Amino acid sequence: MMSNLQFQNDLERLLAIMPQKVVNNLSCEKLDDVIEIVLDIGRVPEVRHSGGKIEKLNCDVVNDEDITFITSHLQEFTHDNRSGIPGTLHRISAIRNRQGKVVGLTCRIGRVVTGTIACIKDICTQGKSILFLGPPGVGKTTKLREISRLVADELGKRVVIVDTSNEIAGDGDVPHPAVGSARRMQVAQPELQKDIMIEAVENHTPEVIVVDEIGTEAEAQAARTIAERGVMLIATAHGNCLESLIKNPTLSDLVGGIQSVTLGDDEAKRRASQKTVLEREKQPTFDIVIEILDRNTLAVYKNTSEAVDYILRGWPIRPEIRKVEQKDVEKVIIPEVNKPEIETPQDNKMNFSFSRQKYVEQAKPLRKIYLYAVSRTIVEKLIERLNLNAEIIRNVEDADIVIAHKNFAKGGAKILSTAKEYRVQIFYVKTNSMAQIQKVLKDALDIQPGDVESLTGYTDETEKALDEAKAGIKKILDGAQMVDLEPQNSHIRKLQHELVEQYNLQSTSIGEEPNRHLRIER
Repeated sequence: MMSNLQFQNDLERLLAIMPQKVVNNLSCEKLDDVIEIVLDIGRVPEVRHSGGKIEKLNCDVVNDEDITFITSHLQEFTHDNRSGIPGTLHRISAIRNRQGKVVGLTCRIGRVVTGTIACIKDICTQGKSILFLGPPGVGKTTKLREISRLVADELGKRVVIVDTSNEIAGDGDVPHPAVGSARRMQVAQPELQKDIMIEAVENHTPEVIVVDEIGTEAEAQAARTIAERGVMLIATAHGNCLESLIKNPTLSDLVGGIQSVTLGDDEAKRRASQKTVLEREKQPTFDIVIEILDRNTLAVYKNTSEAVDYILRGWPIRPEIRKVEQKDVEKVIIPEVNKPEIETPQDNKMNFSFSRQKYVEQAKPLRKIYLYAVSRTIVEKLIERLNLNAEIIRNVEDADIVIAHKNFAKGGAKILSTAKEYRVQIFYVKTNSMAQIQKVLKDALDIQPGDVESLTGYTDETEKALDEAKAGIKKILDGAQMVDLEPQNSHIRKLQHELVEQYNLQSTSIGEEPNRHLRIER
């Protein structure tokens, strides 16, 4: 692990190649939170801080002599206009004019930040391939560097880093101490990264390969080749989140690829979807996907296959949120991601939300529910709002309970026959309304008042409020112009709004809390 003294020495080596007018305005202490120093001919030098702040230095504008002074202390720029200082993690990138002359420099300060993978150390030691996603500047490369050292030194694995821009192991022939005993293969040109990835496997018998920024279809194919040879792969890829990667035709192969499938009538009804849907084509290259939400927050998908399947079908997916902290790792569950707000099979439009809440262990065992022609959206809402220890599953063979729509059960559907063969109890709903499904869900899970803390007094209150809304709807249909309901909380009012909308009537929330209530009109 690199000491603070060594990092200070690295900063001094960066300042040593800077023009004196820049050095006079900077010090190692002043560079604590600086990520880049920018020098453009004809402009005042500026420093960019990690928080987004840009500070202009109090000196003359940059001239040709300043740029030449810096470049004369550097190795020749590579084809991607990058260079560095041997033995450090600093990266200097050039901007050229049309004649090829360097007219600007971006000096990125490389730091070894330890502890950034403490909250995912258990995942990194499982031997599974991991893909990191996230926007620029959130620490993807920093995490690769620390994982390389962890796996090479603490686990004793044979690690090879494919270092295209020398960002992971630094510039020069000797890898930076931050990567421990991991070996490093440099890449002469970015377009050759795919070839070096394969060469690493064929020539150097690695157990683990580390790659930064998989960005082309050829590189994605090389990654699959590596994974199929049984080598653990740790990599980053272009894309902010798993959903964006799925939609990227160039890189979707990393998570299994996407294909269009035409469903049969029964299956389409069971899924409450259109007959033509998107499904995962094959096994993902990476077993685990980790989204870096910010420098200290990670969203972990421990099963890439399941996560992709859920997202494609519009099912709720629950990545585990882990935070980088000194002592305890805060584990939070995201209960609603990629969740469609609609309830009709005709509309496949999805509205995604991230609602975070603490995971609460329930006293009762997890109940697995299979739905047949029943609104999955409503059932998911009820499971969340009532804090039920239940989940919706995809295979009827694994279910504890089947909830089916009575109208679709006529004629002996194959799914229901399978449920009976496996002796799975079947419960029927008459309509896809919130009140009806809630009532059947209570019966199916054998919920009694007091069984679940958040359910006590809630279910009866909700059903009573919906009955009142039904009575108000009837009055309007019988000729009344306007009906005011009793005051309710926001959750119940939302359910009342949904019920009124089913009858093509208008409803408005009026009044102030705690007297805010629904008004139904034609």
